Amino acid sequence: MSATRWLSPEEREAWIRFSAVLELLPAALDSQLSQDAGLTHFDYFALAMLSEAPDHVLRASALAARTNATLPRLSKVIGRLETRGLVNRYPCPEDKRATNVALTKSGWQKVVATAPGHVENVRAMVIDALTPEQLKQLSAISASLLTRLDPAGKMLASVPQHE
Repeated sequence: MSATRWLSPEEREAWIRFSAVLELLPAALDSQLSQDAGLTHFDYFALAMLSEAPDHVLRASALAARTNATLPRLSKVIGRLETRGLVNRYPCPEDKRATNVALTKSGWQKVVATAPGHVENVRAMVIDALTPEQLKQLSAISASLLTRLDPAGKMLASVPQHE
């Protein structure tokens, strides 16, 4: 059995700070979206990814990849959004085993109304707190972590968007 590689004081400080961000940021995003639109951050993220898709439709598996979610988690959220009339689910015409998720007109209106406040909150909480160089570093650090967390590259966030 190998000896435990304890964290150095610098490593511990970095880990504690990063852990605090992991805990506090989702709550800050959820709070603003809940207050402004009655949505969680994940609800909004799913709607936003649909709003960017051709014809506002994606297979559930593709939506799961774009939202960095498992199919079971996505299914629960889509069920809630469907109950609210923001999305529809239906069998994929090309593959009856797959399910498509479509943004409804109400869903589109919800995204359009919600996006400005959400973007402002993301800027206030993250983007504007960083210099341009720090933002590049954050992206690079996140990409490095994703190679460990998503080694198969299944999640959209694991695919380079801008090189």
